[in-house]
Formats: sequence, structure tokens, C-alpha cells
Amino acid sequence: MTQEKIDRINVLARKSKTPEGLTPEEKAEQKALRDEYIADFRRSTLAALSRIDIQNEDGSIEPLIKQ
Repeated sequence: MTQEKIDRINVLARKSKTPEGLTPEEKAEQKALRDEYIADFRRSTLAALSRIDIQNEDGSIEPLIKQ
């Protein structure tokens, strides 16, 4: 996700707290941007966790996330 999209999420969040609020188009844009952000977060978190190995007491090593 680009910094411009993150900045747009923040702009929409601030505007939603004002008395005039968001238009229906802005609400749809906000939801789409949030969904994209969450998907990117999950993807990067799973990628980081997939690079972690655990050493068992018997000395064997296995990945944290089994595929």
C-alpha cells in the first residue's frame, strides 16, 4: 500500500469525525482502502511468520507456520 493511500485513509477518518461527515462515495472509498490495508497487513504478517523456525527440545527444527 502506498503512502498516498494511507494518507487518504487518514484524511477520510478525520473528515468522518466532523459534523458534515462522509458522503456515501467517500464511505465506499474508505471501506475499500481499509480492506486493502488490512489485506496487506495480513499478507506481510504471514510472510514474516513463515520465515520463523522453532527448535524443539529434541533439537529438531520446524517452521512456525506449517503449510
